[in-house]
Amino acid sequence: MSNRRDFIKKTALGTLAVSSVLGVSGFAANHENEVEEVKEKKQQKPVIISTWNHGLPANKESWKNLQEGKPALDAIEAGMKIPEADPNVRSVGYGGYPDREGKVTLDACIMDHNSNCGSVCFLQGIKHPISVAKKVLQNTPHVMLAGQGALQFALSEGFKEENLLTPESEKDWKKWLEESKYKPVINIENHDTISMLMLDKDGNLSGGCTTSGAAWKMHGRVGDSPIIGAGLFLDNEVGAAAATGLGEAVIRTAGSAMVVELMRQGKSPFDACKEITERIYNKHKNHKDMEYLQVGFIALNKNGEYAGYSLRSGFNFAVSDDVKGHRMEDAKFKMSWDK
Repeated sequence: MSNRRDFIKKTALGTLAVSSVLGVSGFAANHENEVEEVKEKKQQKPVIISTWNHGLPANKESWKNLQEGKPALDAIEAGMKIPEADPNVRSVGYGGYPDREGKVTLDACIMDHNSNCGSVCFLQGIKHPISVAKKVLQNTPHVMLAGQGALQFALSEGFKEENLLTPESEKDWKKWLEESKYKPVINIENHDTISMLMLDKDGNLSGGCTTSGAAWKMHGRVGDSPIIGAGLFLDNEVGAAAATGLGEAVIRTAGSAMVVELMRQGKSPFDACKEITERIYNKHKNHKDMEYLQVGFIALNKNGEYAGYSLRSGFNFAVSDDVKGHRMEDAKFKMSWDK
């Protein structure tokens, strides 16, 4: 099992979250991974797939809820609340790294099999943004609420406002202030989003995404995670996809929507993830972001086939099903960080 420490460059000074990556001066194309044909994994329903190691406890909670007969959105919410409430997960909810002003700002979205969506961005002071996003879906005529408006809505729905900046995150922020250098540096060990895709027992797809965003970002920055079509997208006739990595790159290419569209055209989840990753690479190979560019996708189709693929090495994802239970799997990738 690949360890996410593969992403960490020892001389790096900063950390970036859901939408950020490690800058390195050299990398080697991993042609074996680039051209290797990957056999799709067919599973019995239900199937849950989530990004990163903190996806594993989230999957387990979501699976438990499904087994108890809870609706898919409730199961997704329950699973994602686990990393949101864990101060040791420095990329999601409580304990997440703050922006350059010391504010923890949160983004989340959720989507059901009928294409109903709810989303919040630049939300502060609420531990569970995924729950607020679900309330937006259920109780408003809108898809997204932002900033102060999202907070007002959350409070009106009975959510409690609280300080999300833990002493550990505050300490790291003050240390960063000593130099105040902002260069996107991935540290997936501590900081990245969680995206979850689910195929329930009835064969319906749903998904969610939640994050505290990029560490030391400008106050007000929003990444791809709360944007339907970028960080998350699904079509219940076809499949679902979600993204991780540099959010700006995913937004520029409507990444998750494009993965789903390729599956509509008949491509497997693996081939769809790989093609959009290649597209992002080709559009960014001469871009200022290329030094630290990392993106990864997960995808799940109506047949229960799933896959993950990333631009650079180290991306892994959690999978849960009736066949093999709960486990972590390593994604194939185009290139490695180091020679």
